[in-house]
Amino acid sequence: MSLSPELTALAQSYGVATEYWDWKGHRVEVSGETVHRVLAAMGVHADDPAEALRRRHEEPWLRMLPPCVVAVRGEPHRFWVHVDHGAPAEAFVTLEGGTELRVPQVEHWVDPRHVGDRLVGEATFELPGDLPLGYHTLRAVSGESSATAPLVVTPAWLGLPDRLADGHGWGFAVQLYSVRSHRSWGVGDLADLADLAVWSAADLAADFVLVNPLHAAEPTAPMEPSPYLPASRQFFNPLYVRVDRVPEYADLPARARATVDGLATGVHLDLDDADVIDRDTAWTAKRAALELVHEVPRSIGREKDFRAFCRRGGEALRDFATWRVLALEHGTDHRTWPAELQDPASPAVMAVRDAHADAVDLEMWLQWVLDEQLQSAQARAVSAGMALGTMHDLAVGVHPGGADAWRLRSTYATGIQVGAPPDPFNQVGQNWSQPPWRPDRLEELGYQPFRDMIASVLRHAGGVRVDHVIGLFRLWWVPEGMRPSEGTYVRYDHEAMVGVLALEAHRAGAVVVGEDLGVVEPSARDYLASRGILGTSILWFERDEEGRPLAAERWRELCLASVTTHDLPPTAGYLAGDHVRLRERLGLLTRPLEEEVAADDAEREAWLAELRHRGLLHDGAGPDEVVRALHAYLALTPARLRCVALTDAVGDRRTQNQPGTTDEYPNWRVPLSGPDEKPLLLEDVLGSERAAELARAVSPDAG
Repeated sequence: MSLSPELTALAQSYGVATEYWDWKGHRVEVSGETVHRVLAAMGVHADDPAEALRRRHEEPWLRMLPPCVVAVRGEPHRFWVHVDHGAPAEAFVTLEGGTELRVPQVEHWVDPRHVGDRLVGEATFELPGDLPLGYHTLRAVSGESSATAPLVVTPAWLGLPDRLADGHGWGFAVQLYSVRSHRSWGVGDLADLADLAVWSAADLAADFVLVNPLHAAEPTAPMEPSPYLPASRQFFNPLYVRVDRVPEYADLPARARATVDGLATGVHLDLDDADVIDRDTAWTAKRAALELVHEVPRSIGREKDFRAFCRRGGEALRDFATWRVLALEHGTDHRTWPAELQDPASPAVMAVRDAHADAVDLEMWLQWVLDEQLQSAQARAVSAGMALGTMHDLAVGVHPGGADAWRLRSTYATGIQVGAPPDPFNQVGQNWSQPPWRPDRLEELGYQPFRDMIASVLRHAGGVRVDHVIGLFRLWWVPEGMRPSEGTYVRYDHEAMVGVLALEAHRAGAVVVGEDLGVVEPSARDYLASRGILGTSILWFERDEEGRPLAAERWRELCLASVTTHDLPPTAGYLAGDHVRLRERLGLLTRPLEEEVAADDAEREAWLAELRHRGLLHDGAGPDEVVRALHAYLALTPARLRCVALTDAVGDRRTQNQPGTTDEYPNWRVPLSGPDEKPLLLEDVLGSERAAELARAVSPDAG
């Protein structure tokens, strides 16, 4: 199906790319079928593209105000008001605190337009640059007509919090589920996170711990192992609760205490020596234990605290809890539920909520105890000396059958999955099976779903890493049933998305790190830097114009720098070329193995030569010395934040995730292990001299 000029123009008006440049520098034209299906997912019928384009151009003239206005503090911002041509128009802004201000109209002639039987004129108003940050309301009035629209005033610059304003910070990157202790139930939990943070802060002068996404998963087995394919990004996974840290655990009756202790013993017997993270066994036991703890009466103060939490969570929390209750009965993919349960506002769903009030209460309680333990972990990290504390990771999307896709279903495109086009490390492209947000619906909702999600993630955190941050600019949409390489880019209003992100981070006193790896437009990196959003620099990917290792002095200052990432083997494995052999075994290469090995050897040798040139490495150095030298190289860069993978700190060499696979490799199920590939417990890590050496390599201030 070919692209006509009218279809091309229609697609472009909705931010749908009809061509792009691939990772090899080749221009690729998007197929007509892809464009048609992407537009259809946005509610656009393109059988007659010329008529659809006419309606598209007419849409703003049918509105009195834009769907949403996003401004930057310190910069005057103009917006339009549509009224009958020649009619008077006034505009006001009501601030969050209730104060109302008049907005002045400015001279700016725009030709009126016929819309049906109306001649519509456009008046232009200008917001002053000194409006306070926050979520305000615009109001336009013309005679008897009026309209309102959300107004978001965002910070021009975010940067780092004052406590890191003039220095450099460092921390560990941790797959929390893999960091088990003697007291956790087969999966690393929030008490383990707190202990790891206190140790690394007190003994090694660390400023943060970057954890994998802790987003909510399914309420029952089988639980999705990937933390990047959650049921919800706004809520958290109770798998990470430490049962004996819930205050009511101390008041369990003897029989219930014996049951809980027996569940814990069973998990330890089954999982302590296992060379795989078994979420299903761990969660089945932990849920049974938490149900018993939930039955313990709470003190008056704690009951009031819980009810205040529920009120603050509002309809979103109740809907999420209701989804989990429904999922226990009907399965974890809402797309397979009875039709009357597909709509969260339907009478059938309300009836289930009322009939299962205790079960809904349990699910909200689980989020409350999670909130308490997240708060405790952050407080302990900061009190131990961390400048930031916990840095959460925000996944790029959600499971298509999960809680968010159900309760926010109108904001997601149907029949579309998010992914990535082919790139050097995944040459067949990627399909992440996640539905994308519709950019038009986000704007109509004043970005409320995005705002709520960011606020939740940052509630008890000093920072957030935004996975695939370029998704705030554009996402690769793949129509269901088509190959990843047959998708196309869809653009989002990045000024609005980044602005809301910066506003929520500003309010939380947090730093934002954008994962800007892969196929990224340079202008996007420039824009993020201009707003004070840090980028991500992985040593192996940092190259100059000639493909050589990028000199340390030329690295970005505004970035989180590390040697490796969770999508590659730990450094010891990377040095051995494990990633190439694994990709070949899994059929992910598009050129012969010999070529890949040769290219990888050349890249690695170039970096070793750079280390020797800098005096960080001597000839004949062993693997451990090379790992230390690579981390010492980070200290030569101006990067404001530096990161050490905990796997590197213990000599692990097995990758946590191989992109482009599901069950072909045990993604997200590999426990933290030593150089001998035998699992380690957190107690084996605390006080590790190997970890201390890498800490000193990246930060001269480390203990």
